[in-house]
Amino acid sequence: MFSEYLSLHPMPSLLLEPVPALFPAAGDPAWGRITDEHRAEIAREAEIWRAKPYPMRLATGFLAFVRDGSRQADEAPYFTRRRKLCWAVLDACVNSHASLDDVIDGVWCLCEESTWAISAHNVNPIRGAPAAKDYPLPDLDRPYIDLFAAQTGMILALTAHLLGERLDRVSPLITKRIRDELESRILRPFMTHDEFWWMGFLRKDLCNWTPWIVSNIMVCACLSPMSHEALAALLDRACRMLDRWLDVVPADGGCDEGAGYWNMAGGALLDCLDTLEKVTGGGMTLWQEEKIRNILSFPLKAEIGGGWFVNFADCDARPFLSGERLQLAGERLADPALTAMGCRMRGTLADQLNDVPHFTRVLDLLFHPAAEVSSAAQPGDTWMPDLQLRIVRRGGLTLCCKGGHNGESHNHNDVGSFMLYADGEPEVVDAGNMVYTARTFSDQRYTLWNVRAAYHNVPMIGETEQRDGAEYASRDVRCLPDGLALDMAGAYPAEAGVRFLKRELLLSDAALTVRDGIGLDRPGPVTWVFMLRDRPRLEGRNLVAGRICLAVPDGLEIAIEEIPITDSRMAKNYPGSLWRVKLLAPCGTVFDTTWRFERI
Repeated sequence: MFSEYLSLHPMPSLLLEPVPALFPAAGDPAWGRITDEHRAEIAREAEIWRAKPYPMRLATGFLAFVRDGSRQADEAPYFTRRRKLCWAVLDACVNSHASLDDVIDGVWCLCEESTWAISAHNVNPIRGAPAAKDYPLPDLDRPYIDLFAAQTGMILALTAHLLGERLDRVSPLITKRIRDELESRILRPFMTHDEFWWMGFLRKDLCNWTPWIVSNIMVCACLSPMSHEALAALLDRACRMLDRWLDVVPADGGCDEGAGYWNMAGGALLDCLDTLEKVTGGGMTLWQEEKIRNILSFPLKAEIGGGWFVNFADCDARPFLSGERLQLAGERLADPALTAMGCRMRGTLADQLNDVPHFTRVLDLLFHPAAEVSSAAQPGDTWMPDLQLRIVRRGGLTLCCKGGHNGESHNHNDVGSFMLYADGEPEVVDAGNMVYTARTFSDQRYTLWNVRAAYHNVPMIGETEQRDGAEYASRDVRCLPDGLALDMAGAYPAEAGVRFLKRELLLSDAALTVRDGIGLDRPGPVTWVFMLRDRPRLEGRNLVAGRICLAVPDGLEIAIEEIPITDSRMAKNYPGSLWRVKLLAPCGTVFDTTWRFERI
C-alpha cells in the first residue's frame, strides 16, 4: 500500500523543505492558547513530580528478569524516569520562569543509561539469537531498538525541540548530547540494521511492535537536523516496514490482541499517517484505503459501552484508549460515531503518561481540541469475518463470541468462548490480562490460569483442554442473524478424541441460548466451564448470578470455585473475585446440551 503509493510519488518529491514542525516549541503563541484545565493539570502534576527524585535504574533490577522473572524491578524506575521528565518539560513549556534543572537531570539520566530497551526485551528474538539467560545485561556494542527505546528517543527528541533554545542557554552540550544519543541508538541502527525482527526482513509474524516503533522513529527523524535526502530515505524505509505489517493485518482490520492494543497498533499507524501528512503538507494521505479505515475504526466495533470492551486475548475488559487519536481517526475518516467516541474518551494528560509515557499523545491532546459532535447512534451488531468476532445486541443484552484459532498474538486458548453483558454490565466474562512477567511470553505461558481454556467459557473433554497453536482452530464458522455457529473440535488435541463439537450461540431480548453438540471417539466425561462476574447462588437447579439465571439440567454435577483477583492489573477490571462454575456430565460419547442464560 505505502510502497505502491511511493512508486508513483517518491518521498523526496513529497517531503517539504524545510520540514514543518510537528508541534509548537515553547514560546510559540499556541502554548498560550491551551485550556485552563490542561494548564492547571500541568501545574498540579509538575509540583507532585518535582518532589520525587529520579530513581536509580540498577543492574540488579535489570538482572531480575532472568533471575526471578520480574519485569517490574527494571520497568518501575524506567517508566518513572520518563514520566517525571515529561512533566518537567510540560511545566517548562507553559511557564517560562520554571527551573530547567529537572529537565536537564532527566535528559542526563536517560542518556547515561546503558540501554533504552527494557530488561524483558533485551534480546532480539530471531532464529539463532542468544537466549535471554545468556545476555542478562545489555551489550553496549549491540544496541537494540525495542518498543521503549524508540519511545525514549521520541521523548528526548521532543525535549530538544520544545526547549532547545532554553537548554542551549544553559549549555549547548545538552541538546548535542540528545542528538548524538539519538543518532547512535535510534537513527543509525534503524537505517543500517535489517535484523531487528519487527522490521519484517527475517520474521513475517509481525504485531503492534512494527507501527509503534516506526511511529516514534519517524518523530525522532523529523525533529533531527538530518538532510532532506536522508530524511526522505528514512521515511521511505519506514513506510515499507509498515507495508509488511499491513500484510499480516486481516482485511477486516481486526486486532487479535484486542481493542486495548489499538493504541499501539491501529493508533500507532494513525500516528504514522498523521506525521506523513504533516511533513508532506498533505501530499501523502491514505485515509480512503479500505483496510486502513477498518483498522482505525476497530475500537468502535469492539466497544460494549460504559468503558467496557470485548476483551478476548490479553486485552483488558476496561482498557485505556487514546480518545484524541480516536477523534482524529473519526475526523479523517468522516465517521461521526468514531469522532464522538474519541471525544467521549479524551481523558486527561496524565492518562497518556500513566499508560506508557507517550509524549506525542500528550501534545496531541493539548493542541487538538475536542470536536463539536452530536449524539451518535447506538452501535449495532458486528461481524468481523477474518477475526471471526461476533457481537450481537438485543434489548439490554450483549453477546460477544469468537471463532479464530489458538495461535493469535497475545493468544488465550478460547476458540468458541463468549461473554455476556446485561444492561451494560459483565455477567459471563473473560478474565483478561495480568501483570506481565517472564512467564507471560515464554514456553510457560500456558501455565498461567487466565490464558488456559479451563478458565474460559468452553468445555473440557475429561481433563483435556484446548491446545495452543494456530493449527488448533475453529471450523465451519457461520455468522447467524442473532449469533454465531461453529465447530470447535479442531481446537482440541487428538488425544481428546473429539469428532465434533458444534456450538450455536443465539441471543434474544430475553436470553442467550448456547447449544452444544459433542461427539467423542470413546466414552468420557465432559465439563462445561462458565466464568461469572457475580457470586452465583443455587436455587434448586437454577444458578442465579447478578442479572442472569442459568437452569442446570438434571444429572450434571455442579461445582463453584471462587477466584480471588490478586493481580493488580486484572483487579482494575474485576476487583474482588470471579466465580468459576464447572458443570460435569457423566461419561458418554454423544452430548446434546442447551444452556439458557435468562435475563432477570
